[in-house]
Amino acid sequence: MRSRALLAVALALAAGCAVRPDYQRPESELPRAWKESAPRHPAQAPWWRVYRDPQLDRLVEEALKDNTDILVAAARVDEARALLGETRSAQLPQVGAAAGVGRSLSSSATGLIPPGVDRERSDYLVGLSVSYEVDLFGRLNAATDAARADLAATEAVRDTVRLSLTARVAASYYTLGALDARIDLTRRAVALRDDALALQRRRREAGLISDFDLRQLEADTAAFRADLPPLERDRDLEEAALAALLGRSPRAVFEDPVVRASFVADAPDAVVLPEGMPSELLLRRPDIVQAEQQLVAANARVAEARAAYFPSIKLTGFLGSESAALGDLFTGSAGMWSALASIAQPIYQGGRLDAQRDAALARERAALAGYRGAVREAFREVRQALASQVRARESFEAQTARVEALRETVRLARLRYASGIASQLDVLDAERNLLDALSAQIESLRVQRAAVADLYRALGG
Repeated sequence: MRSRALLAVALALAAGCAVRPDYQRPESELPRAWKESAPRHPAQAPWWRVYRDPQLDRLVEEALKDNTDILVAAARVDEARALLGETRSAQLPQVGAAAGVGRSLSSSATGLIPPGVDRERSDYLVGLSVSYEVDLFGRLNAATDAARADLAATEAVRDTVRLSLTARVAASYYTLGALDARIDLTRRAVALRDDALALQRRRREAGLISDFDLRQLEADTAAFRADLPPLERDRDLEEAALAALLGRSPRAVFEDPVVRASFVADAPDAVVLPEGMPSELLLRRPDIVQAEQQLVAANARVAEARAAYFPSIKLTGFLGSESAALGDLFTGSAGMWSALASIAQPIYQGGRLDAQRDAALARERAALAGYRGAVREAFREVRQALASQVRARESFEAQTARVEALRETVRLARLRYASGIASQLDVLDAERNLLDALSAQIESLRVQRAAVADLYRALGG
């Protein structure tokens, strides 16, 4: 009874020496406009719904289902989940079944075989074995914590891929739409120039204008027509890139068009951050979650490396039957069992344990630096994305005002030409300026829509 009490006290003292992870989230110096915490709100609609474009919604859903990067990230999450199960299994008893049959012939020349014992005999064995490592010092538990953090980090990588993919699809979709609009605008301008050129040729035949004026009109029309091939090339390249981003088959990438809505010159609502934005808005960004979980895993592996200095205690047992005849295998006299408790304490390992501990500490320092860098990078991206979104919207509004002014300029130039006050070249100059302004308006709207996608990506979706 006294020995049992001493054993219990010894085990309690050993358990008190257990090495446990001591992770605490590193403090970050946040901007004054951001507060530390805020109540959580229910999940809102996907961020890309801000564009109110059903066709974009369908393309994003297609990409999230078929994109190769998404499929790879999902497979790696499954792998990390399986590795966690493998690591966790080491904390549970290991049970195995064994069965064997053998036949042997012993030498009679040695004089070791007792009289009446057959030289040739059989041996039958069946039984269950059990082994269990008592994790008094927390090594196995720390390994499980590290594997659990690895799984969380891998899930964050998958979420990062999803977030980046949706932003890339939106940007590519509106780039394609902007190219469509610019091509349509250029084609209409070429058609108008062709009609005007046909009229001016008749006027030249009538002697109303000179060859010099006609050649200038032909050069101006050719310049408009020359703008089309580069735009059509860029559209083909962008459409192929978007089709591949959506995860379509090689045949579909090569042959099937990407269905898109017409590019309407209407900017989406501006993304405005309220004052006192909670820090969780950025700390929940998947790349920051990934960096933090990698730090958690590194911290747990430091605890695992430290626990390796302590003894390992293992319990093993066997229960079964063994006999020389198969018919006697399950009789009472054939029963056998064994039980063993062992303890192993490393004494001299040639510096291996110290090296493993130092390597774990170095990885933890690297993970800490990576986490702080990820937080810093997140705030940089948000600041840049906010500035880009605001400036892009201002540019779009300025280009819209320019377009309206030039529309009026074209109207007045045509009136002046009809009244004989201005030349046809003045009208052409006004129309070219309007075309340039319309093209710039389309590009500024594309930039503004891409800036909205960048901001939502920077905010973690």
